[in-house]
Amino acid sequence: MSFFTIEQAPARLNRSELAVPGSQPDMFEKAAASAADVIFLDLEDAVAPDEKDQARKNIIAALNDIDWGSKTMSVRINGLDTHYMYRDVVDVVEQAGARLDLIMIPKVGTAADVYALDMLVTQIETAKGYGRRIGFEHIIETALGMQNVHDIASASKRNESLHFGVADYAASTRARTTIIGGVNPDYAVLTDPVQDGSREVHWGDMWHYALARMIVAARANGLRPVDGPFGDFKDPDGYRAAARRAAVLGCEGKWAIHPSQIALANEVMSPSDAEVTKARRILEAMAAAATAGKGAVSLDGRLIDYASIRQAEVLVAKASQISDGAVALT
Repeated sequence: MSFFTIEQAPARLNRSELAVPGSQPDMFEKAAASAADVIFLDLEDAVAPDEKDQARKNIIAALNDIDWGSKTMSVRINGLDTHYMYRDVVDVVEQAGARLDLIMIPKVGTAADVYALDMLVTQIETAKGYGRRIGFEHIIETALGMQNVHDIASASKRNESLHFGVADYAASTRARTTIIGGVNPDYAVLTDPVQDGSREVHWGDMWHYALARMIVAARANGLRPVDGPFGDFKDPDGYRAAARRAAVLGCEGKWAIHPSQIALANEVMSPSDAEVTKARRILEAMAAAATAGKGAVSLDGRLIDYASIRQAEVLVAKASQISDGAVALT
Protein backbone atom coordinates (compact mmCIF):
# COMPACT_ATOMS: atom_id res chain seq x y z
CA MET A 1 0.00 0.00 0.00
CA SER A 2 1.08 3.59 -0.56
CA PHE A 3 2.37 5.58 2.39
CA PHE A 4 -0.31 8.15 1.48
CA THR A 5 -3.44 7.72 3.59
CA ILE A 6 -6.83 8.14 1.93
CA GLU A 7 -9.34 9.84 4.21
CA GLN A 8 -12.69 8.11 3.79
CA ALA A 9 -15.93 10.07 3.49
CA PRO A 10 -18.51 9.55 6.27
CA ALA A 11 -20.00 6.06 6.03
CA ARG A 12 -23.58 6.26 4.77
CA LEU A 13 -25.84 3.71 3.18
CA ASN A 14 -26.13 4.90 -0.41
CA ARG A 15 -27.62 1.92 -2.26
CA SER A 16 -30.67 3.80 -3.52
CA GLU A 17 -30.96 7.55 -4.03
CA LEU A 18 -34.50 8.74 -4.75
CA ALA A 19 -35.08 11.87 -6.80
CA VAL A 20 -38.06 13.97 -5.71
CA PRO A 21 -39.00 17.21 -7.52
CA GLY A 22 -39.25 20.18 -5.17
CA SER A 23 -42.25 21.39 -7.12
CA GLN A 24 -44.30 18.32 -6.14
CA PRO A 25 -44.72 18.47 -2.35
CA ASP A 26 -47.43 15.81 -2.50
CA MET A 27 -44.61 13.32 -3.09
CA PHE A 28 -42.60 14.25 0.01
CA GLU A 29 -44.43 12.14 2.60
CA LYS A 30 -44.37 9.10 0.32
CA ALA A 31 -40.64 9.55 -0.14
CA ALA A 32 -40.14 9.78 3.62
CA ALA A 33 -41.98 6.49 4.06
CA SER A 34 -40.05 4.74 1.28
CA ALA A 35 -37.13 2.34 1.62
CA ALA A 36 -34.67 4.72 -0.10
CA ASP A 37 -31.36 5.19 1.68
CA VAL A 38 -30.90 8.75 0.41
CA ILE A 39 -33.46 11.27 -0.84
CA PHE A 40 -32.52 14.26 -2.91
CA LEU A 41 -35.10 17.00 -3.17
CA ASP A 42 -34.60 18.54 -6.59
CA LEU A 43 -34.43 22.22 -7.48
CA GLU A 44 -32.74 21.74 -10.84
CA ASP A 45 -33.81 19.76 -13.92
CA ALA A 46 -37.13 18.49 -12.56
CA VAL A 47 -38.36 22.02 -11.76
CA ALA A 48 -39.55 24.51 -14.38
CA PRO A 49 -38.03 28.03 -14.23
CA ASP A 50 -41.25 29.70 -13.09
CA GLU A 51 -41.58 27.16 -10.23
CA LYS A 52 -38.06 27.51 -8.82
CA ASP A 53 -38.92 29.95 -6.01
CA GLN A 54 -41.92 27.98 -4.78
CA ALA A 55 -40.03 24.68 -5.03
CA ARG A 56 -37.32 26.15 -2.80
CA LYS A 57 -39.93 27.15 -0.22
CA ASN A 58 -41.51 23.69 -0.44
CA ILE A 59 -38.18 22.01 0.27
CA ILE A 60 -37.36 24.26 3.22
CA ALA A 61 -40.74 23.53 4.77
CA ALA A 62 -40.39 19.80 4.11
CA LEU A 63 -36.93 19.54 5.68
CA ASN A 64 -38.19 21.32 8.79
CA ASP A 65 -41.64 19.76 9.16
CA ILE A 66 -41.59 16.20 7.81
CA ASP A 67 -40.23 13.30 9.84
CA TRP A 68 -37.60 11.85 7.51
CA GLY A 69 -36.47 9.33 10.10
CA SER A 70 -32.89 8.18 9.65
CA LYS A 71 -32.77 8.94 5.94
CA THR A 72 -29.89 10.91 4.49
CA MET A 73 -31.31 14.14 3.06
CA SER A 74 -29.85 15.99 0.11
CA VAL A 75 -30.92 18.94 -2.02
CA ARG A 76 -29.89 19.28 -5.65
CA ILE A 77 -29.27 22.95 -6.26
CA ASN A 78 -29.26 24.71 -9.61
CA GLY A 79 -26.03 25.05 -11.56
CA LEU A 80 -23.36 27.60 -10.80
CA ASP A 81 -24.04 29.21 -14.17
CA THR A 82 -27.61 30.14 -13.16
CA HIS A 83 -28.95 32.99 -11.03
CA TYR A 84 -30.95 30.50 -8.96
CA MET A 85 -27.94 28.82 -7.36
CA TYR A 86 -26.92 31.35 -4.72
CA ARG A 87 -30.46 31.67 -3.40
CA ASP A 88 -30.82 27.88 -3.31
CA VAL A 89 -27.75 27.60 -1.10
CA VAL A 90 -28.38 30.62 1.12
CA ASP A 91 -32.08 30.02 1.75
CA VAL A 92 -31.96 26.24 2.16
CA VAL A 93 -28.85 26.12 4.34
CA GLU A 94 -29.83 29.11 6.47
CA GLN A 95 -33.43 28.02 6.99
CA ALA A 96 -33.18 24.22 6.97
CA GLY A 97 -29.50 23.38 7.33
CA ALA A 98 -30.04 21.60 10.63
CA ARG A 99 -31.75 18.69 8.79
CA LEU A 100 -29.68 18.83 5.62
CA ASP A 101 -26.98 16.20 5.25
CA LEU A 102 -25.81 16.81 1.69
CA ILE A 103 -25.88 19.31 -1.14
CA MET A 104 -25.94 17.81 -4.62
CA ILE A 105 -24.04 19.99 -7.09
CA PRO A 106 -24.95 19.46 -10.75
CA LYS A 107 -22.69 19.76 -13.78
CA VAL A 108 -19.54 20.31 -11.75
CA GLY A 109 -16.83 21.28 -14.21
CA THR A 110 -13.76 22.30 -12.22
CA ALA A 111 -12.31 22.18 -8.74
CA ALA A 112 -12.95 25.94 -8.55
CA ASP A 113 -16.70 25.23 -8.70
CA VAL A 114 -16.37 23.11 -5.57
CA TYR A 115 -14.22 25.73 -3.83
CA ALA A 116 -16.83 28.43 -4.47
CA LEU A 117 -19.64 26.36 -2.94
CA ASP A 118 -17.43 25.29 -0.04
CA MET A 119 -16.68 28.91 0.83
CA LEU A 120 -20.33 29.93 0.73
CA VAL A 121 -21.59 26.97 2.77
CA THR A 122 -18.80 27.38 5.33
CA GLN A 123 -19.74 31.03 5.89
CA ILE A 124 -23.41 30.14 6.39
CA GLU A 125 -22.63 27.27 8.76
CA THR A 126 -20.34 29.50 10.82
CA ALA A 127 -22.90 32.31 10.97
CA LYS A 128 -25.69 29.92 11.99
CA GLY A 129 -23.55 28.03 14.48
CA TYR A 130 -24.30 24.59 13.06
CA GLY A 131 -22.44 21.86 14.89
CA ARG A 132 -21.93 19.58 11.92
CA ARG A 133 -20.64 19.84 8.38
CA ILE A 134 -22.92 19.49 5.35
CA GLY A 135 -21.39 17.20 2.75
CA PHE A 136 -21.19 17.55 -1.03
CA GLU A 137 -22.20 15.08 -3.72
CA HIS A 138 -21.12 15.99 -7.23
CA ILE A 139 -22.73 14.96 -10.49
CA ILE A 140 -20.15 14.34 -13.19
CA GLU A 141 -22.24 14.97 -16.29
CA THR A 142 -20.16 17.04 -18.71
CA ALA A 143 -17.02 16.48 -20.73
CA LEU A 144 -15.36 19.23 -18.69
CA GLY A 145 -16.31 17.55 -15.44
CA MET A 146 -15.00 14.19 -16.62
CA GLN A 147 -11.75 15.78 -17.76
CA ASN A 148 -11.29 17.29 -14.29
CA VAL A 149 -12.91 14.52 -12.26
CA HIS A 150 -9.80 13.75 -10.18
CA ASP A 151 -9.31 17.41 -9.20
CA ILE A 152 -13.02 17.72 -8.39
CA ALA A 153 -12.90 14.62 -6.19
CA SER A 154 -10.12 16.10 -4.05
CA ALA A 155 -11.31 19.71 -4.02
CA SER A 156 -13.02 19.80 -0.60
CA LYS A 157 -13.19 17.99 2.72
CA ARG A 158 -16.97 18.20 2.28
CA ASN A 159 -16.89 15.82 -0.68
CA GLU A 160 -18.70 12.55 -0.06
CA SER A 161 -19.76 11.09 -3.39
CA LEU A 162 -19.52 11.31 -7.17
CA HIS A 163 -22.52 10.53 -9.37
CA PHE A 164 -22.58 9.73 -13.08
CA GLY A 165 -25.18 11.92 -14.82
CA VAL A 166 -25.57 9.93 -18.01
CA ALA A 167 -28.14 12.08 -19.84
CA ASP A 168 -26.33 15.42 -19.68
CA TYR A 169 -23.02 13.62 -20.20
CA ALA A 170 -24.38 12.17 -23.43
CA ALA A 171 -25.47 15.63 -24.56
CA SER A 172 -22.13 17.15 -23.58
CA THR A 173 -20.11 14.57 -25.50
CA ARG A 174 -22.53 14.61 -28.46
CA ALA A 175 -23.18 10.91 -28.01
CA ARG A 176 -25.62 9.49 -30.57
CA THR A 177 -28.39 8.49 -28.18
CA THR A 178 -31.59 9.92 -26.78
CA ILE A 179 -32.12 7.39 -24.00
CA ILE A 180 -31.21 7.92 -20.34
CA GLY A 181 -28.85 5.13 -19.38
CA GLY A 182 -29.12 1.64 -20.80
CA VAL A 183 -27.51 0.28 -23.93
CA ASN A 184 -27.41 1.16 -27.60
CA PRO A 185 -27.53 -1.45 -30.41
CA ASP A 186 -25.04 0.58 -32.44
CA TYR A 187 -22.41 0.17 -29.72
CA ALA A 188 -21.64 -3.42 -30.61
CA VAL A 189 -18.98 -5.79 -31.90
CA LEU A 190 -19.58 -7.90 -34.99
CA THR A 191 -17.72 -11.20 -34.85
CA ASP A 192 -15.79 -12.61 -37.78
CA PRO A 193 -17.74 -15.08 -39.92
CA VAL A 194 -17.71 -18.70 -38.75
CA GLN A 195 -17.65 -21.73 -41.06
CA ASP A 196 -21.22 -21.31 -42.28
CA GLY A 197 -20.64 -17.58 -42.87
CA SER A 198 -22.84 -16.44 -39.99
CA ARG A 199 -21.76 -13.64 -37.65
CA GLU A 200 -22.90 -12.61 -34.19
CA VAL A 201 -23.53 -9.18 -32.72
CA HIS A 202 -22.44 -8.53 -29.13
CA TRP A 203 -23.77 -5.37 -27.60
CA GLY A 204 -21.46 -3.36 -25.38
CA ASP A 205 -21.89 -0.78 -22.62
CA MET A 206 -21.20 2.64 -24.11
CA TRP A 207 -20.93 4.16 -20.62
CA HIS A 208 -18.31 1.75 -19.30
CA TYR A 209 -15.29 4.03 -19.69
CA ALA A 210 -16.93 7.12 -18.22
CA LEU A 211 -18.36 5.26 -15.23
CA ALA A 212 -15.11 3.39 -14.56
CA ARG A 213 -13.09 6.61 -14.71
CA MET A 214 -15.43 8.31 -12.26
CA ILE A 215 -15.26 5.33 -9.89
CA VAL A 216 -11.47 5.42 -9.84
CA ALA A 217 -11.51 9.14 -8.99
CA ALA A 218 -14.05 8.55 -6.23
CA ARG A 219 -12.27 5.61 -4.62
CA ALA A 220 -8.85 7.25 -4.90
CA ASN A 221 -10.22 10.08 -2.76
CA GLY A 222 -12.31 8.06 -0.30
CA LEU A 223 -15.65 8.98 -1.86
CA ARG A 224 -18.73 6.90 -2.69
CA PRO A 225 -19.31 6.33 -6.43
CA VAL A 226 -22.99 6.26 -7.38
CA ASP A 227 -24.52 5.46 -10.76
CA GLY A 228 -27.14 7.90 -12.00
CA PRO A 229 -30.56 7.55 -13.62
CA PHE A 230 -32.10 4.83 -15.76
CA GLY A 231 -34.88 6.50 -17.67
CA ASP A 232 -37.20 3.62 -18.56
CA PHE A 233 -38.85 2.93 -15.21
CA LYS A 234 -41.10 0.34 -16.88
CA ASP A 235 -38.07 -1.85 -17.59
CA PRO A 236 -37.00 -3.37 -14.25
CA ASP A 237 -34.79 -5.97 -15.95
CA GLY A 238 -32.92 -3.25 -17.82
CA TYR A 239 -32.51 -1.30 -14.59
CA ARG A 240 -31.18 -4.36 -12.77
CA ALA A 241 -28.69 -5.04 -15.56
CA ALA A 242 -27.41 -1.44 -15.48
CA ALA A 243 -27.18 -1.49 -11.69
CA ARG A 244 -25.29 -4.81 -11.73
CA ARG A 245 -22.75 -3.45 -14.21
CA ALA A 246 -22.22 -0.42 -11.98
CA ALA A 247 -21.96 -2.57 -8.85
CA VAL A 248 -19.40 -4.89 -10.44
CA LEU A 249 -17.24 -1.87 -11.30
CA GLY A 250 -17.42 -0.58 -7.73
CA CYS A 251 -20.47 1.69 -7.40
CA GLU A 252 -22.20 1.72 -4.02
CA GLY A 253 -25.60 2.77 -5.29
CA LYS A 254 -27.85 3.94 -8.08
CA TRP A 255 -30.46 6.63 -8.52
CA ALA A 256 -34.16 5.88 -8.45
CA ILE A 257 -36.16 8.32 -10.56
CA HIS A 258 -39.34 6.37 -9.79
CA PRO A 259 -40.35 4.70 -6.51
CA SER A 260 -40.46 1.30 -8.22
CA GLN A 261 -36.69 1.49 -8.73
CA ILE A 262 -35.88 1.80 -5.01
CA ALA A 263 -36.28 -1.89 -4.22
CA LEU A 264 -34.30 -2.81 -7.34
CA ALA A 265 -31.38 -0.61 -6.30
CA ASN A 266 -31.42 -1.91 -2.72
CA GLU A 267 -31.50 -5.48 -3.99
CA VAL A 268 -28.63 -5.17 -6.47
CA MET A 269 -26.43 -2.94 -4.32
CA SER A 270 -26.66 -5.23 -1.28
CA PRO A 271 -24.32 -8.24 -1.04
CA SER A 272 -26.23 -11.52 -1.13
CA ASP A 273 -26.35 -13.89 1.82
CA ALA A 274 -24.16 -16.31 -0.14
CA GLU A 275 -21.56 -13.62 -0.81
CA VAL A 276 -21.46 -12.57 2.84
CA THR A 277 -21.21 -16.19 4.00
CA LYS A 278 -18.32 -16.83 1.62
CA ALA A 279 -16.58 -13.62 2.74
CA ARG A 280 -16.83 -14.69 6.38
CA ARG A 281 -15.41 -18.10 5.52
CA ILE A 282 -12.47 -16.38 3.81
CA LEU A 283 -11.79 -14.31 6.92
CA GLU A 284 -11.99 -17.41 9.12
CA ALA A 285 -9.67 -19.36 6.81
CA MET A 286 -7.11 -16.57 6.68
CA ALA A 287 -7.23 -16.17 10.46
CA ALA A 288 -6.44 -19.87 10.80
CA ALA A 289 -3.64 -19.54 8.21
CA ALA A 290 -2.13 -16.61 10.10
CA THR A 291 -2.13 -18.67 13.29
CA ALA A 292 -0.26 -21.39 11.42
CA GLY A 293 2.23 -18.85 10.08
CA LYS A 294 0.94 -18.98 6.50
CA GLY A 295 0.28 -16.02 4.22
CA ALA A 296 -2.00 -17.88 1.82
CA VAL A 297 -4.30 -20.90 1.95
CA SER A 298 -6.64 -22.87 -0.30
CA LEU A 299 -10.40 -22.56 0.15
CA ASP A 300 -12.88 -24.43 -2.09
CA GLY A 301 -10.07 -25.13 -4.53
CA ARG A 302 -9.01 -21.50 -4.88
CA LEU A 303 -6.01 -19.63 -3.54
CA ILE A 304 -6.79 -16.90 -1.03
CA ASP A 305 -4.28 -14.48 0.45
CA TYR A 306 -4.12 -11.10 2.18
CA ALA A 307 -5.73 -9.41 -0.83
CA SER A 308 -8.66 -11.79 -0.33
CA ILE A 309 -8.99 -10.50 3.23
CA ARG A 310 -9.44 -6.94 2.02
CA GLN A 311 -12.09 -8.00 -0.49
CA ALA A 312 -13.94 -10.05 2.13
CA GLU A 313 -13.78 -7.28 4.71
CA VAL A 314 -15.48 -4.89 2.28
CA LEU A 315 -18.42 -7.27 1.83
CA VAL A 316 -18.80 -8.02 5.52
CA ALA A 317 -18.60 -4.33 6.42
CA LYS A 318 -21.31 -3.52 3.85
CA ALA A 319 -23.56 -6.24 5.24
CA SER A 320 -23.11 -4.89 8.76
CA GLN A 321 -23.86 -1.35 7.57
CA ILE A 322 -27.10 -2.53 5.94
CA SER A 323 -28.06 -4.47 9.07
CA ASP A 324 -27.40 -1.44 11.27
CA GLY A 325 -29.48 0.71 8.93
CA ALA A 326 -32.38 -1.74 9.10
CA VAL A 327 -32.23 -1.67 12.90
CA ALA A 328 -32.24 2.13 12.90
CA LEU A 329 -35.43 2.18 10.81
CA THR A 330 -37.35 -0.15 13.16
